[in-house]
Amino acid sequence: MSKRRKSRETAPKTKVRDIFVARPFEGLADEPEWVALRELVPAASAPLTLKPEIVEEYGDRSVTLSTVLPMAWPAMSRRDGKVLIGLQRHVQSGDVSRDLAVAVLNALSTEPGNTVSVPALPGEGLRLQDLLVDGSLEITMHDGFEYWLDADQMQDATVKASLERANASIYPTVRMAAAKAAYWCRVAPDKSHIRWVLSEPEDRALDTLARLSAAGELLLGEDTKFAGMFRAHGLLVPVWDLPGEPEGADFEAALADFAKRYADTLSVDGPLDAAARRAKQGLIGRQLTLR
Repeated sequence: MSKRRKSRETAPKTKVRDIFVARPFEGLADEPEWVALRELVPAASAPLTLKPEIVEEYGDRSVTLSTVLPMAWPAMSRRDGKVLIGLQRHVQSGDVSRDLAVAVLNALSTEPGNTVSVPALPGEGLRLQDLLVDGSLEITMHDGFEYWLDADQMQDATVKASLERANASIYPTVRMAAAKAAYWCRVAPDKSHIRWVLSEPEDRALDTLARLSAAGELLLGEDTKFAGMFRAHGLLVPVWDLPGEPEGADFEAALADFAKRYADTLSVDGPLDAAARRAKQGLIGRQLTLR
């Protein structure tokens, strides 16, 4: 064995260190919507605007955020030159923002129509906050995933069959107007949910919900139930069980009333009273896992 080959084989490999960020979308104007699109919404998209220095380096290509892509790919570089970035993916590091930034940059570096390669652990580097011109997301809800494909791909029988399977997995979901990052979805013929990603830090949001619970003001009207809550990327997401029959629009007024109660209670300072402390413990015991 040559000394050069032996040196290559025995040299220590550079280890990529994973970095955990509890609130990866913190600092983005629409942080709760980023969380909602990653955790709650089956099919939606939103155009992204790159900073001028990124466009200058990588070229001016259309970039669209997608809740999910075929096979849960992290990115696509379509034949027509458009780039799609998937929020919901199988492989990820401890910093979702860094994962997405690497996906954007690698997709921009990939020739249209070619497969985008993205590392499992990207290490340190630019994050979404460094790449994007920040602002509110212009979200489009979709009934199917046809927006993934360009016109040529739609003619492929295998692709169309895969698309039909993906479309069959979508459950009805409506973006609510009464509160930002709130979504109604039908999870069974006789059951639906409203899930709302709260924008405040977890502790403050939890205290506010505890005060509302102690006052008996946590429901969205008759025949509704506060199912519990879960944590997602550093934010709190309360969930309500609703009857199956009414559509999302039928709960707009009730959600608006609750959003006002929440905002009014959010402004209350000081420690929780005994009833609110008990309610808080009850809420902590009702944490959900919704995936």
